[in-house]
Amino acid sequence: MNYKSLTLDVIALAKETGKFFLDEINKVKVSDIEVKGLHDFVSYVDKTAEARIVKRLAEILPEAGFVTEEQTATHRGEHFNWIVDPLDGTTNFLHHIPLYSVSIALMEDDKMVIGVVYEPNLDECFYAWKDGRAYLNEKEIHVSDQREMKNTLLATGFPYNDFGRLPGYIDLFTWFAKNTSGLRRLGSAAVDLAYTACGRYEGFYEYGLHAWDVAAGTFIVQQAGGTVTDFKGGEDYIFGAELLASNTLLHEPLLDAVKSHFGDSK
Repeated sequence: MNYKSLTLDVIALAKETGKFFLDEINKVKVSDIEVKGLHDFVSYVDKTAEARIVKRLAEILPEAGFVTEEQTATHRGEHFNWIVDPLDGTTNFLHHIPLYSVSIALMEDDKMVIGVVYEPNLDECFYAWKDGRAYLNEKEIHVSDQREMKNTLLATGFPYNDFGRLPGYIDLFTWFAKNTSGLRRLGSAAVDLAYTACGRYEGFYEYGLHAWDVAAGTFIVQQAGGTVTDFKGGEDYIFGAELLASNTLLHEPLLDAVKSHFGDSK
């Protein structure tokens, strides 16, 4: 398997999808928006983008199956599966907030081997492949070398339907607000992970996530020298709905804070 060549094909597809977003953003009407659940929206843009991505990926690697947000394809492959979020940051997109992305990952058996996150507003493509490095627009990237918690910039997100754990999460947010240089909430987990990979953030944490939100981004973080775990310090972060990604140097103290302020809330 030529992972690099496959990644280049996925990058081209992600960029085509990003152009579609920019072409359609001023055409979406309120009547085009569907409500999937509490604070969970979708439009024809998400669905059309996913259908196009699935069709092309099936041509690129016919033996692969899919894990997709909009359920355009649901069959699983024996060894390979694409994990696709056609539009991560739909709420931002629908409100014309210029930060959203397409996220595409390839899982071989139980390991990620390709990750691509493309943010079209800044034309930034983050990507990595197995046995390679991580890149942003052809330039190698690496997580930050910050060691001091007080100088740490973090990113997070807030749940849109699982509010049972919110009190502990707010307690954790409060602690980080007091003990770091700041927190950001941009609205696209894939972008937050990509920004952690290139050193803009020291870390990102969130719960209530899905595999398609994080599969590509977590792999890029790891290939950029970072660490990703679930909130217990384990490896159930793709399908386990919670994760902490960091620059590795700060992972232990960040994880200690998560466990201390949020660990018993599940």
